[in-house]
Amino acid sequence: EGSLEHVFIKILKLQKFCRKMIIHVFPDDNTFVIFQSQINTNGFLAVEEPKVESEYLGKMPASFGMIAIFLGDLDNSDGVGKVYYRQDSRPSVLLRTIDHISQAFPQDDEIKPTHALIITWENVAAHGDPSNCRNTFQLVVASMASASYAILFYPREGLQYISTPVAGQSVPVHAGFSQGLVQAWFSWSSSQGPYYRIATDDEASVRQLSEETNSGRRGVWVYEIGTSPFFSSITPGLVTNLSPEEGVAVGQVEQVSESPPRNNGEQQEIEFPPYEHEEEEETPEPELPPTIYPVQYQPRYPVVPESPQTTPFFSKIVFFQRMWFVFFSAVFAYSSETCASNRQKCSSFADCKDYTNGYCCHCRPGFYGNGKDCVAEGKPQRMNGKVSGRVFVGNSPSPLEFYNNDLHSYVVANDGRAYVAISTIPAGLGPSLQPLSSLGGVIGWAFALEQPGYENGFSIIGGVFSRQAEVTFLPGNERLTIKQEFKGVDEHDHLVVSTELEGRLPEVPHGSTVQIDPYKELYQYGSNRITSSSNRDYTVSLLDGSVQTKTYQWRQTITYQSCPNDEAVRDVQPTQQLSVDQIFVMYDSGNQLIRYAMSNKIGSIHGGPPEQNPCFTGRHGCDTNAACRPGEGVQFTCKCSTGFTGDGRQCYDIDECRETPEICGSHAVCNNQPGTFRCECVDGFQFASNGKTCVEVDRPIDHCQRGTNNCDIPERARCSYTGASAYICSCLSGFVGDGHTCQDIDECEQGRCHQDAVCYNAQGSFTCQCRPGFHGDGFQCAPELEKTQCERDRESIQVSSDTGSFSFFRPRPAVSQYIPTCDQHGAYEPTQCHGSIGQCWCVDGNGQEVPNTRTGPGQRPLSVIPPPIGPTTRPDVSPVAPGTHLLFAQSGKIEHIPLDGYSMNKGEAKALLHLPDRVVIAVAYDCVEKMVYWTDITGPSISKASLEGGDIISLSPEGLAIDYLARLMFWTDSMKDRIEVAKLDGSQRRVLFDTDLVNPRPIVADPSYGRLYWADWNRDGPKIEMSNMDGTDRTVLVKDDLGLPNGLTYDPESQQLCWADAGTRKVQCMDPNGRNRRTIVEGIQYPFAIVSHGRNLYYTDWRREAVVAVDHTTDRETDEFLPQKRSRVYGIATTPTQCPQAYNYCSNNGGCSHLCLPRRSGFTCRCPDVVDGSCVERNL
Repeated sequence: EGSLEHVFIKILKLQKFCRKMIIHVFPDDNTFVIFQSQINTNGFLAVEEPKVESEYLGKMPASFGMIAIFLGDLDNSDGVGKVYYRQDSRPSVLLRTIDHISQAFPQDDEIKPTHALIITWENVAAHGDPSNCRNTFQLVVASMASASYAILFYPREGLQYISTPVAGQSVPVHAGFSQGLVQAWFSWSSSQGPYYRIATDDEASVRQLSEETNSGRRGVWVYEIGTSPFFSSITPGLVTNLSPEEGVAVGQVEQVSESPPRNNGEQQEIEFPPYEHEEEEETPEPELPPTIYPVQYQPRYPVVPESPQTTPFFSKIVFFQRMWFVFFSAVFAYSSETCASNRQKCSSFADCKDYTNGYCCHCRPGFYGNGKDCVAEGKPQRMNGKVSGRVFVGNSPSPLEFYNNDLHSYVVANDGRAYVAISTIPAGLGPSLQPLSSLGGVIGWAFALEQPGYENGFSIIGGVFSRQAEVTFLPGNERLTIKQEFKGVDEHDHLVVSTELEGRLPEVPHGSTVQIDPYKELYQYGSNRITSSSNRDYTVSLLDGSVQTKTYQWRQTITYQSCPNDEAVRDVQPTQQLSVDQIFVMYDSGNQLIRYAMSNKIGSIHGGPPEQNPCFTGRHGCDTNAACRPGEGVQFTCKCSTGFTGDGRQCYDIDECRETPEICGSHAVCNNQPGTFRCECVDGFQFASNGKTCVEVDRPIDHCQRGTNNCDIPERARCSYTGASAYICSCLSGFVGDGHTCQDIDECEQGRCHQDAVCYNAQGSFTCQCRPGFHGDGFQCAPELEKTQCERDRESIQVSSDTGSFSFFRPRPAVSQYIPTCDQHGAYEPTQCHGSIGQCWCVDGNGQEVPNTRTGPGQRPLSVIPPPIGPTTRPDVSPVAPGTHLLFAQSGKIEHIPLDGYSMNKGEAKALLHLPDRVVIAVAYDCVEKMVYWTDITGPSISKASLEGGDIISLSPEGLAIDYLARLMFWTDSMKDRIEVAKLDGSQRRVLFDTDLVNPRPIVADPSYGRLYWADWNRDGPKIEMSNMDGTDRTVLVKDDLGLPNGLTYDPESQQLCWADAGTRKVQCMDPNGRNRRTIVEGIQYPFAIVSHGRNLYYTDWRREAVVAVDHTTDRETDEFLPQKRSRVYGIATTPTQCPQAYNYCSNNGGCSHLCLPRRSGFTCRCPDVVDGSCVERNL
């Protein structure tokens, strides 16, 4: 009749008469699956062609995919043992199946199988066993669109045999799931896939199949086995305890009157009846739409005698087919079903709507996209991905190859500005990639500023599409192919893309710059296909001053899948024009980065007066997290994006986790993110199949962490976790033994100290001390030299200062105390300074002041600046390993602690820099150049050093903040009561504030918004203030309930400003607008500095002499690190593995002649305090 359903119904009617060709037809979404498999009398179901039994009996795992319910050398040739099978879609059978699965997986609430394959091995014996022992067992495979389940039933009264003879030996039967051989990636070879075992080779384990459970019912085992390919992920049922009513028949056994009478050793008690009567008359065709119920029948198999022409394999096969799948909707995910069973396929910000032929997803008001992917209107968008390629440059015969380089892109959606950066591009390729601004510019089209009546790419096709571009360069005819796969929006609301480059580029000489002219590109929209083409002109400015003008042709095709069921398809303009201007390209050879920036608008191909409404020009001044709403003429309003609040000019993130504490449910933690939030299961739990509910995970036990090991005490032995539930005990250094019992080693008996030293043994350690009259570390001792006059002066002043009543918690000597500085030989430094009064002077060899050399505050005399003291050659000082670390300052050194997630790896803590005779107060980190900066009040100075090793560089302070985007540093000076700014190399210094400050100490920067925050611990009026980085809009945020706000930090992810107060003894947080203030912890001792990393806050404490970790999501202290050398700890910072993704207007100095200082929605060009005459100030 031409109806596909009718064809399948005819096949089903024929299956009653065709005994060797059994076809199961399962309607699955808009796809009809013709499923065929092989049932074997040896107790397994094969999903592909099995091998002869000599290749799998006793040799598991098998080379082919299978479900082994009771795999062994079984026998049904005596006419008593039977194997039955059927496919069943009756509601009563499906409800019983749901009952078993739901009891095994109590957290799964969307279990709706469409069909079940039921196989029964009844009264089968072990081959060659004369005892007449028989077993009956059953397998049910239940399938639905998102998952498949296997239910294994074993006799409750126990198994009569648990092993079968194999090669003359008794071998326990197997039960489990084998994926078979799996084709290796990028290779023609195969390897053994996963093999999940239910029972081990131990006979007791096999016997437990009928005695225990993972579904709450004795002898019933339930597993989620995934979809095709099966067995790549096996999840066992979660209920290992028997239900209280197990004594009462749970799932009462059905009695089957058609079965043969019971013989000795037979077992008939099973869950599902093995077969039903066949219908004698042909079932009439149902009315359309048809409901397909395959005919149930009892197979009658003759016993096939073995013969030389018939292998044992075929005598074991009940039926043999292959598996084939027929798809009538090639790649599209929409189906002919309804929203009731497909709502989860839509974005969480979309609604599902049913149509005549199916369903479609539509983004809700305030969001845009294709329904599968939806993003908030006005919210900045990010794209992350990887770039790989094989590219020839110029006439080079060898290609440059690269793999999985990072690509990051950022779009200010409400004005169409897009920024793209690709990392680790070699110098031989980077300059020549500059003309290809559209390499990442597709995100500019996807989120282009829309003109009235037109839509950008994401609004039409969402985030899942393919793009291929062909680039031809003229006149050399070099060709390059760009292939990109866009994979939708991930859990972080970032668009994900993979990119491949193949071909040849004309060479752009190293050091040359490229300027791309503004261009327009026509996009032609068809059915699931978009094409565009354009010619791009660009100029190359060479180092010799010459300029070359070049052209390339650009053609691209974008393919995607729209919803075919929407009868009210939006009226998309068939042709739209993308206008691109303000194009900036640059190759940063120092960092091996290629950068692109451009402005994008999508609109009409026709001319006409340009739109004047600021919403369409992008010049509206709305917050970057706000949508611009056009009004009449040039009127408009700003509305904060979903997930933000404010007046539209300034928008602040809504903390959904705080406003709705139970939003994530039990056993889950809510993590707030800009514009949204994420739920994470706590340790020991994982998401169930619905992606929302957290269920307990059956994990191996780490006895080392739990403290349930039998190693010696932690002071003598180390417990090392080795996986599963295993561990190893080993004695610590300084002890000897087997790890379970450890004894101290007396190192003094080994002569480890110098001959002029005394050795003192201790538990696990020892110390060496030089004898009187000698100096050194005990390992090397030398006769003590007489101290110089400078050293004696320093010692006498420091001793008197330390015994004074003002030494308690004083970060520097008293104002009246001047301590001379000595060089490495003990002589007076030629320039001496008194930090407390801010003056310096020259001295002679006896330390006497040279007349007329004393300077005023903040100046040095015209003499050689003493070189900074660099890292010593101590063996424990070395460059830090990759990863995120905590940096904190102690007097005379900066130490680091590696972070493992949010936990401090205390065992790996060590000194980063050794700075003798220095008092380091503040620590900051530049994530771009991987430099650590610190302030030193003994100088006073600001210094920096690379984390990768090298000398210290001094610039010239208590608090310190870094703007890694604008390449600026800001610091507070509590002696001069002011806040200053300078370039990161110390040049172009400028005072921002020098009024209304008493004791400014901590300062932090928010580069993405161009904001500064600082605290003043003036005992008569402490306060926390905020301003733009150019000094404008200075505001007092907090002045109540403050004592000594020593530490301050800002978390850009949660948009929380947090501080540690040594007066109120609290850690508190609030939003940057001064609202939603809350206490994280209280009753702390004497905090000095604080830093944020993820869910944790880390602060240093003078009295505890420690680094303390606090979880701000649970408001409790979680960890503490005590340095080996106990002394006050000062500043603290983190070293992230990469810089946060952000942008401010001074990323490239904004075109300023000197200082570019960011502010919200703009920047200011300012001159340093010492002007060279060529500086120009302006506001932009």
